[in-house]
Amino acid sequence: MKNLLVLAFTALTVVACGESSGPSISTVAKTPVSAPAVAHPNKPKPRIALVMKTLTNPFFLEMEKGARQAEKKLGVDLHVKTAAQETSIEQQIQIVDDLIADKVDAIVIAPGDSQRLIPVLKKAVDKEIKVVNIDNELDRDAQKKAGMEPVPFISVDNEKAAYAAAKYLIQGISEPTEAAILEGIRSASNARLRMEGAKRAFAENASIKLVASESANWKIDEGYDQTQKILRQHPAIKVIFAANDMMGLGALKSLREAKRTDVKVGSYDALSEAVAEIRAGNLTVTVDQQATEQGFQGVAVALRLVNGENVPSVLLVDTRLITAESTK
Repeated sequence: MKNLLVLAFTALTVVACGESSGPSISTVAKTPVSAPAVAHPNKPKPRIALVMKTLTNPFFLEMEKGARQAEKKLGVDLHVKTAAQETSIEQQIQIVDDLIADKVDAIVIAPGDSQRLIPVLKKAVDKEIKVVNIDNELDRDAQKKAGMEPVPFISVDNEKAAYAAAKYLIQGISEPTEAAILEGIRSASNARLRMEGAKRAFAENASIKLVASESANWKIDEGYDQTQKILRQHPAIKVIFAANDMMGLGALKSLREAKRTDVKVGSYDALSEAVAEIRAGNLTVTVDQQATEQGFQGVAVALRLVNGENVPSVLLVDTRLITAESTK
């Protein structure tokens, strides 16, 4: 990703947002691009599908909200499809197959898996359906092996943001301290990058010893279960970084039941429930990755492709750390 062109639309400015003026992690290189695309008034509205992982995670509700804003502003016909769970990869594949049969003009997808969706998306491209990748990056080597040109990607710098959050989580720790990571789905690129970012931050502090890194598949119940397991195996644990808020909220529930108030927890997504936990002093930090903006930009880029315009290969949205200080 680092060697790819990173651009942002000037007319659709991508800016950091959040609860307030918390520390910003800039991931956007702003370069002038043409005015935002709009549907041609004398032609039928382009039919654009947004395919998400699930609606059980509020992050994707925010993503849909942004896509709906783009639908109204840009004059497209938006169709929103979701799988039952973030692990329902086969269902996502079937959704894309159905959209191909329905002959939509473009598909904007937040894939649950970075490799398994590629064959069906290649099929869509072969049918001249435009494809835009948001949130979790499709594996570029796998795209190449499938004979598929890399599709435009819109997200955040997950490694950089997770590094900043984990760095904040452990600031001031100078005595030997055990830490753990709750990973997302391991076949997902964004899960791997967040894990790598957290590990990099932990490795920079000689007092931190990473004793566990377990997948909880983005789910609150698995975050709860894995935290219970970690507490049993590593009772001296004092730091947990969860790669999304759902797993972080599960970890907090487990810690409450164990009456462990001595464990610092950080997470990622800035869901309203997580921000409330920060205000209550239970969660130390989370990352706002602007799901609404990602949804809006996904539809906007898809429309540009449908209109035959050139688009950036990568568009990274700013992130912001949400902390107790930033929510005051």
